[in-house]
Amino acid sequence: MASFILWFILLLLCWPLALLVLVLYPLVWLILLPFRLLGFAVETVFDIIRYLFELPFRVLRRG
Repeated sequence: MASFILWFILLLLCWPLALLVLVLYPLVWLILLPFRLLGFAVETVFDIIRYLFELPFRVLRRG
């Protein structure tokens, strides 16, 4: 909602720039999408490694 309000203010102040932002935003989102997916994959791998290291301690704590 805040981004919409900021875009609307930009539309009132400088409508050509607001229209340019409106057109370029989906393109920038598509360009950045692989980096978001890569970040998600790396974060998941690090979580798996962390859980593998914590597993023996969790097993010993329950015993």
